[in-house]
Amino acid sequence: MLSSRAQGADEWIKLDLHIHTLDDPKDALDYSAHQLLERARVLGFRVLAITLHDTVFDRAEVFADAAQMGILLIPAAELKLEGADVVVLNVTRDEIRSIRNFDDLRRLRAARGASLFTFAPHPFYVLGASIGSRLIDEIDCFDAIEWCHFYKGWFNLNRRAARVAAKFRKPLLATSDAHRLSAFGMHYTSIPRPPALTAENIFSALRNGPVRLTSPPSSMDEIVSAFYFIFIKHPLKKFVRFGNSRPSSKHDHAAQS
Repeated sequence: MLSSRAQGADEWIKLDLHIHTLDDPKDALDYSAHQLLERARVLGFRVLAITLHDTVFDRAEVFADAAQMGILLIPAAELKLEGADVVVLNVTRDEIRSIRNFDDLRRLRAARGASLFTFAPHPFYVLGASIGSRLIDEIDCFDAIEWCHFYKGWFNLNRRAARVAAKFRKPLLATSDAHRLSAFGMHYTSIPRPPALTAENIFSALRNGPVRLTSPPSSMDEIVSAFYFIFIKHPLKKFVRFGNSRPSSKHDHAAQS
């Protein structure tokens, strides 16, 4: 997928704003934030968001290392509001404690203005905690809509997301939603390089366009691997990690490639 305006490749930067690491309190993953940064540096990413479930990743040493690599790391979280996942960018731990429903999110958006950015992840993928048709009712809570990485041929639930995005003039964002390090790097959004690498500049570029989405269809190997991860490997890893003390809030994603 490509934006309507063409520019030289050196004028664009790569973003992935939906990623999980082993710091996640509700999933059992096996790669660290530093491993993610190293891979991002090699692959030429300039902006990342580690979106842990219901908590903000705010380890100062990781943010410092990212800055030394020339990578903007935006504090973020993937929240579950009224049963639906929402990604909130440039947020603090104290702020997310006050968000319990979409009206709370509206109040925070009103208070923060353009310095906050929210999007609906995998909105129509039924295996995840997806917002589904309610996206239209709550559309004022979102700056953008995610183009999910998991699709192939006739199976592409992003088509509906694209229609909603077009109707309400919201940008689409390609992300990896990576739960494995090998999943990171193939699915991302690109924007023209802003004058300074700040969260506010990134959000302005996303809202106003143009954007490029890089998100190739899944191969059969990737589909088989994803289903093995979702239904076998990851549940076993979570059982080993959490056992009977596993958090009560379940979060099973549509697909993690």
